[in-house]
Amino acid sequence: MTLNGWIQILIYCGIIILLAKPLGGYMTRVFNGERTFLSFAFRPVERGLYRLAGTSDGEEQHWTAYSAALLFFSLAGVAVLYLLQRFQGALPFNPAEMPSVAPDLAFNTAVSFVTNTNWQAYGGESSLSYLTQMAGLTVQNFVSAASGIAIAVALIRAFSRKSMQTLGNFWVDITRAILYILLPICVIGTLVLVWQGVPQNLSPYTTATTLEGAQQVIAQGPVASQMMIKHLGTNGGGFFNVNAAHPFENPTALTNLIHMVAIFAIGAALTNVFGRMVGNERQGWAILAAMGVLFIAGVAVCYWAEAAGNPIVHALGLDGGNMEGKEVRFGVAVSALFAVITTAASCGAVIAMHDSFTALGSMIPMINMMLGEIVIGGVGAGLYGMLLFVVVSIFVAGLMVGRTPEYVGKKIEAKEVKMAMLALLILPLAMLGFTAVAVVLETGVASMANPGPRGFSEVLYAYVSAAANNGSALGGLSANTPWYNITLGLAMLIGRFAMIVPVMAMAGSLVAKKAVPASSGTFPTTGPLFVGLLVGVVLIFGGLEFFPALAVGPIVEHLATIAGQTF
Repeated sequence: MTLNGWIQILIYCGIIILLAKPLGGYMTRVFNGERTFLSFAFRPVERGLYRLAGTSDGEEQHWTAYSAALLFFSLAGVAVLYLLQRFQGALPFNPAEMPSVAPDLAFNTAVSFVTNTNWQAYGGESSLSYLTQMAGLTVQNFVSAASGIAIAVALIRAFSRKSMQTLGNFWVDITRAILYILLPICVIGTLVLVWQGVPQNLSPYTTATTLEGAQQVIAQGPVASQMMIKHLGTNGGGFFNVNAAHPFENPTALTNLIHMVAIFAIGAALTNVFGRMVGNERQGWAILAAMGVLFIAGVAVCYWAEAAGNPIVHALGLDGGNMEGKEVRFGVAVSALFAVITTAASCGAVIAMHDSFTALGSMIPMINMMLGEIVIGGVGAGLYGMLLFVVVSIFVAGLMVGRTPEYVGKKIEAKEVKMAMLALLILPLAMLGFTAVAVVLETGVASMANPGPRGFSEVLYAYVSAAANNGSALGGLSANTPWYNITLGLAMLIGRFAMIVPVMAMAGSLVAKKAVPASSGTFPTTGPLFVGLLVGVVLIFGGLEFFPALAVGPIVEHLATIAGQTF
């Protein structure tokens, strides 16, 4: 590790902290229906969309209606994206004449983008037409991100409102998230990316003749518009097969910084939104601090592991960090930082191959996902995932002091704890359950390119990534098969919607509760003690769920690497 590397990491963290409060303040005004500097342009559009949808910003929904709206909207998204892929060969904006996508792959991709996972079992430039990329993938990048934000805002209202039955309006929240937050930032960001050299056109692929006389096809297309929302919305799906490592997606150091900042910006700001809406910004800072502790710890371990390099390579007389699978223009420090960012934030975009990381280096991204993507997390999903751990932490604190726990004026009782535990247990059920089946069935084992702990880690990582709605992969696994396309798709659906429903049920219970005034026995939730408790609960809960499976892969492989063996 170097001083230069840590300076880059600390500068990044500083930018995120500086953005959290102003962006959080703006988002709070948006979701409270207050006037913003964009209201003059978007308010008429907003009202027109409500009329078309048959609703209004004054109409609110019970948690069941709010959840049903999200589920049916997502189901419609899956159907439209599936059909778009199946018929893309006969549709316009297909200069490369891409054929229709196979049914199992089309199902996997449709579910992947609707659930904000963006797992890609295909090569974008060799599989999908411009129309599918724009009208299918990019649209879902916006609406799936907005859906996650809407759920988080609904849960925040559950804590901030007193003795009510409604949590807002899903159609209003998703509309405002797109019009006032995602779209304006993406328009500006896309123009900056184009300025930096990211393509944005509808031209056919270019055929060039190399110095050796060979023919090379250079893919291009509407890249910049997809790149901005894929990072801002923590989607992660790349226009090209190698994702953000491709020089067209990520040509300069500035674009790389923009991508990294965009991934964390909204997730970090939502903690400030929480603090503002519950009437105490310190509550939001405490949650962000807990996220920050986990993030810095992950970066430190991953950076150390990659900077230390591979002992087997060192034995050959080659010193230095592990540069396998990394680009020289990014180096070890930024590659490790990006890997932790993208798996902490449920994004899945990559600038280096995670499969080429050392055993412990690749373990950190896996741990980030196993914890439920709550270290900043996906837009919206990170906050409501962390609030589930907050409920569990408050319950534990209540057990220790012998009184009914409370949080921001709401009593945390049996129903809230049950719903929180149900939501948190969904992920290990999907991750470990599908992995267990895949590694004993011939159809699952047949796709494994590597034996031993590494091969197991690749299968485990795939289902962890799918259920956590991340979308990154270790590689080495041929996942474009009917078995993996279908089971990974099911894992994505479970990880997204089987978690959201208990969250909304908990929100419905909380919003109906009366306010409880703080007393001398109220556990303080804005100081270091609470931050430490929250971090401890996250690590203990995650460790008890996943450590046995995790140890079989990366840890065993790390010990074997030290002993001079490979898998």
